[in-house]
Amino acid sequence: MEQWLKDDERLDYLLAEDLRIIQSPSVFSFSLDAVLLARFAYVPMKRGKIIDICSGNGAIPLFLSARTNVEIIGVELQERLADMATRSVQFNNLTNQITIVEADVKGIARELGSEKFDVVTCNPPYFPAHEASEKNLKEHLAIARHEIHLTLDEAVQSASELLKQGGKAAFVHRPGRLLDIVTAMRANRLEPKRIRFVYPKEGKEANTLLIEGIKDGKPDLKILAPLYVYGDDGKYTQEVKEMLYGKE
Repeated sequence: MEQWLKDDERLDYLLAEDLRIIQSPSVFSFSLDAVLLARFAYVPMKRGKIIDICSGNGAIPLFLSARTNVEIIGVELQERLADMATRSVQFNNLTNQITIVEADVKGIARELGSEKFDVVTCNPPYFPAHEASEKNLKEHLAIARHEIHLTLDEAVQSASELLKQGGKAAFVHRPGRLLDIVTAMRANRLEPKRIRFVYPKEGKEANTLLIEGIKDGKPDLKILAPLYVYGDDGKYTQEVKEMLYGKE
């Protein structure tokens, strides 16, 4: 396995999917947000095309591959992260289904084709660019987490440009940006249709937002049941446990 790894990388398990993923604590490791988005998003089973933008080390394309047989493309700006994602795809023998493209999400539709995709997923940078310098983050993490190269508006615009009419776009973000993301979606022909708030545990404020819209869809927003990550015992709830480890 060492021939697959560089520097301080390691091969971690995606247990529910029976896959492996290359990660690096100093460069990039996926978070629970990626798992939540991959489970929340609609996916076609046998026909269609999916694109994941802001792919990082390819976690979401890998998660989605266990739910569908259709073609999946992952787009990642950072060379090191795109390389990690590519090697993970190769390690899992998924090159016939998943392609990783190293490219800027801004204007990606000009490269890959406008209105060609049935589903777009996106885990964009959450935080304003100025906070990156305040936190003294390493470059890879700063770019992944902060709007240095890509703003929320730009991510939503690219998602809309990629989507076919009637296609679905799913995002994960922070609840504090709810109005921003809804405004951006509607400005780019993506009508919000489903929202789910994720809470650390009952009695706490939501800290994650999952939202899905349909391109040129009619207004009809559904607020789904809340998702709690931890129970009173401090352990994962049954729903999250099944997302991470599969059904027993």
